[in-house]
Amino acid sequence: MTPQRAAITLTKILDARDGVDRFDRAPVDPEWLALNYSAQVFSNEPIVVVKGEALDGCVGALVFGETKPRRWGILYDERQDPRRRNFTVAHELGHYLLHREMIEETTPDGLYCSEADVEQGRGSTAIEKEADLFAATLLMPLHDFRKQLGPKARADFTVLGRLADRYGVSLTAVIHRWLDYTETRAMVVISNEGFALWARSSSAAFRSGRFIRTRNAMFELPETSIARSRLASTPGVMSVTQPVGAWFDEPVLETSLRASRLDQEITLLQLDASYDEIPDEPVPDLVDRLAEPHSRAR
Repeated sequence: MTPQRAAITLTKILDARDGVDRFDRAPVDPEWLALNYSAQVFSNEPIVVVKGEALDGCVGALVFGETKPRRWGILYDERQDPRRRNFTVAHELGHYLLHREMIEETTPDGLYCSEADVEQGRGSTAIEKEADLFAATLLMPLHDFRKQLGPKARADFTVLGRLADRYGVSLTAVIHRWLDYTETRAMVVISNEGFALWARSSSAAFRSGRFIRTRNAMFELPETSIARSRLASTPGVMSVTQPVGAWFDEPVLETSLRASRLDQEITLLQLDASYDEIPDEPVPDLVDRLAEPHSRAR
């Protein structure tokens, strides 16, 4: 079963139970879903506990008991923000639905997931990427997301923040989901102290040669970029149209949000619709970011 199919199955169940307008009232509750869906569909090996603990070196885990048939549990780092926790629990539910047989055979202590595996939307291994895709599809189904922000519409932090509220997830998770389907040329850059931690382009932006490589390389933001010019500033949103040569050889609408709690700057770059595609460019990982090791706690 693919991650999308597994998530869409649950989405259809929730739509039938609560209505297609359910997000007008509340986001998905992944903890409730994990406990109740597994008990009904996999009653011989259900998830029996979802709880927070102080997890060092990871943000979530899928664990199982010693006896058979197995009883499963989802753990999350109790220090997480509730929105980050929602994505973590959905991520671990994805592991349960997609990978539990493999996990049982290969990881006797259970599977422990690092922040890089969960929060950034694209993990360090194939199964982490699948769990991320499952979580994004479940928590932010495209049939609703597209109604809120059309594929040809430009985004801003007001709209993206409203969507984060609607789906009960972090702003970065919403941005990743938007970049999955937007037809606009856009990219996001997450930085700290004037250096990019990771960057991701939409498909349209990448095809036109607009991307930043951060894997195994240090990328310093342009001198005129908002994130670099206001390193000591207070939180808030700033926007400016950067001229040719600032970021690329064309003007760029740059909008930057200072997230003091995370000590990061989120920069949204949006380019004009007209461009010539660059042919035969290999498509890299959707997130070309600094690799972080997969963590497993014991």
